[in-house]
Amino acid sequence: MAIGIIVGTAFNAIVSSMVADIVTPLLSLIVGEVEFKNLAIILVEATDDKAAITLKYGVFLQKIFDFIIIALVAFGVIKGMNNLKTKSEDVKETKVATPKDIQLLTEIRDALVEQKSMEQNK
Repeated sequence: MAIGIIVGTAFNAIVSSMVADIVTPLLSLIVGEVEFKNLAIILVEATDDKAAITLKYGVFLQKIFDFIIIALVAFGVIKGMNNLKTKSEDVKETKVATPKDIQLLTEIRDALVEQKSMEQNK
């Protein structure tokens, strides 16, 4: 379990870097801002004794992009592992055993056909 936590932490760092260094600059071409963290709406202007009240939606957008990319990468990794697992399973025994009732009916049919052919040969 400890190895999973260490790998997960390293994976998070890689994905965060991908978002910050690759995806965010590409999206900034569309939005016009280089840093999403700077996107905000000022609700109340700052005064001498009070700080401004701002709605920092850029930070929220950045977290959404991080989540979406992490989810897509995790989905891809799990999907790939499942495909490898399916390919590695042994498929030698694909024959399904015939149920007893069907087997008995088949034997009865064969016996009737044999009996009928014996009667015709007499």
